[in-house]
Amino acid sequence: MTGVTRRGLSTDELAARVAGDVPRGAFVNLGIGLPTRISNHLSPDSGVMLHTENGMLGMGPEAQGDIVDLDLINAGKVPVTELPGASYFHHADSFAMMRGGHLDVCVLGAYQVSARGDLANWHTGRSDDIPAVGGAMDLAIGAKQTFVMMNLLSRDGAPKLVPECTYPLTGVGCVSRVYTDLAVFVIEDEGVAVRELFDCTFDELMRLLEVPLLDRTREGDR
Repeated sequence: MTGVTRRGLSTDELAARVAGDVPRGAFVNLGIGLPTRISNHLSPDSGVMLHTENGMLGMGPEAQGDIVDLDLINAGKVPVTELPGASYFHHADSFAMMRGGHLDVCVLGAYQVSARGDLANWHTGRSDDIPAVGGAMDLAIGAKQTFVMMNLLSRDGAPKLVPECTYPLTGVGCVSRVYTDLAVFVIEDEGVAVRELFDCTFDELMRLLEVPLLDRTREGDR
């Protein structure tokens, strides 16, 4: 990471940052992987209702210690808790909620996001990779807003926010915000806007990416 000397946000710090942008009272699905950590950072009075692909509405934070119930898991098989009023339903009903536009926000992980908001998160295209689409396509298109939570760079240092996705697409033009360990990006009609920086400067960020960036860091959230 040329020119970047600080570490950026940890996974839990990033999860807390995303949780702060989830609208109060929203119906939300958290994708498998990094996004599941967001449930641990939602305020109890936020009114947010978490939905899972495997048929639960009203999921709470991850379960720990003596309160773990192995029959109570999210779609990523992580033990979770239930909030008062939680409900359970058939897998098909869960997907009907996703496809029918009943979710306000979904937060997904990604291999790549393009400058136009295209999403690739189910297959790297490698012959030895196991495709795992799950409900990602349904969520990316069915939710009113699709947020992505990911590290900005892959393990080999390649940027994951790119001009064009080179991996098989999950959805086209579906991503509105990208939350990473180094910055928050908003996909706007004018291009990719940087709204917040973590442990790096705008100039350092531009050197990391091939995507043209708009500096919105002084404008605050809209």
